[in-house]
Amino acid sequence: MRPAPPADPTRSEGGGPALAALAVTAFAIGTTEFAAMGLLPHIADGLHVSIPRAGWLVSLYALGVVIGAPLLTALCARLPRKAVLVGLTGLFTVGNLLCAIAPNFAFLAAARLITGLPHGAFFGAGAVAAAELAAPHRRARAVSVMFSGLTVANILGVPAATLLGQQLGWRAAMLVVVAIGGLGAAAIARFVPPLPSHPQAGLQHELSAFRSGQLWLALATVVVGCAGLFACYSYITPLLTEVSGFADGSVTLVLALFGVGFTIGNAVGGWAADRALRPSICAAFLLMALALGGFAVTAHAEWSAAATVVLIGVFGFAVVPTVQTLVLQKARNAPTLASATVQGAFNLGNAQGAWLGGLALSAGWGWTSPTLVGAGLALAGCAIATVSWAVDRRAGGPAAAVAGAVVEAPQPVPN
Repeated sequence: MRPAPPADPTRSEGGGPALAALAVTAFAIGTTEFAAMGLLPHIADGLHVSIPRAGWLVSLYALGVVIGAPLLTALCARLPRKAVLVGLTGLFTVGNLLCAIAPNFAFLAAARLITGLPHGAFFGAGAVAAAELAAPHRRARAVSVMFSGLTVANILGVPAATLLGQQLGWRAAMLVVVAIGGLGAAAIARFVPPLPSHPQAGLQHELSAFRSGQLWLALATVVVGCAGLFACYSYITPLLTEVSGFADGSVTLVLALFGVGFTIGNAVGGWAADRALRPSICAAFLLMALALGGFAVTAHAEWSAAATVVLIGVFGFAVVPTVQTLVLQKARNAPTLASATVQGAFNLGNAQGAWLGGLALSAGWGWTSPTLVGAGLALAGCAIATVSWAVDRRAGGPAAAVAGAVVEAPQPVPN
């Protein structure tokens, strides 16, 4: 009898410490991205600028994500993925250090742009690495484990950083993120096994994935559908205070409930994607639309508003591992750039949702109008996902449309 082949150390049942190492960096990234919103008044006071001008720091970070996702992914395409992950985490950590020591607003603005550059590239490479670290039937859940760091950041990291910034200054909060980023880089270097680049790696090879119409439909689903979540989230604080009646000090707790919902949705989305990918995507968008639409009614009482916030978080973030898995499936032979591009798509959805929600407010439609705008966008995302599913069924049959992602693991480059 032929002996069984040795187990592949990069393909365990769950990825273990390696996935935890990726999640630590994701936690740091999520903290620095969203905590800046809560620290804007303190940054504005400290650097003697207006709050609207300080708000540029949020936009500049998002711009860094959009620029850095394709650029850094292309530059790193031929490098071993573990080295890329360590390097991107290091760049993120240095960017936060520059933010913490910024002597003026212009310096801080440039540092925020630099900090955002590795965001998309890290999650793109990290999602591919997480999938490779897990057994085939657990890949979507492995991706969700990495993204759990991002969701936990909204429960613990963002409120803690905001509180720390209020007590010790915004620079102290950024220094803590620097320490977490350094821990993440060290953990990746220690626990993530060697993950060699694809033998055909390179910009031209990665761009080949974008010949797929299904990939473009997946990205359109993200830009349109996920804008629904951000149309609501961008204006959640004034909605909670002006409509629900929450005191300013209670809003942080309600926002932490959003993070709880994110964490639950991330886990449920990863589990569901491994079983029925396409139905999970459509269901997540449909349920998110219902929750956002219902929020226009439930927002008028504190208890129902808090419960709806959790549901919006659950359904809104259940989309993330499902769509990320779909992109990995459709770009299986050149997944890194496509996966990173999803992060740019999420940020475009963020900007679009905030803009459309703001238009509704400017038109005088009331504080609950962004939730209705969000519901419409989520329904549009569901429609695109449904069309994509139908096209997939016509091209490859029901099995191809429903099955979870299968990511081809790159083989080592021949010596």
